[in-house]
Amino acid sequence: MFRYLNAFQQVARRTISSTALRRVENKVPEKQKLFQEDNGVPIHLKGGTSDAVLYRVTMILTVMGAGYALYELVRVAFPDKK
Repeated sequence: MFRYLNAFQQVARRTISSTALRRVENKVPEKQKLFQEDNGVPIHLKGGTSDAVLYRVTMILTVMGAGYALYELVRVAFPDKK
């Protein structure tokens, strides 16, 4: 029993400690240049297409939520007459 446990501990220790090191390119300076450019684009849209899509989806959901809240408020304030 202990032999299997010891073997498992040794394998687990090996896989954790011997992971391959990956060299990742530092992209921070490129991003800093992109976001510090003075090109008239708002900061929340400088990330590209994905930022524009996320911004528009957020605005649509916000407007729809506010409209639905107003609709429910009016519906509750003026109930159907029976």
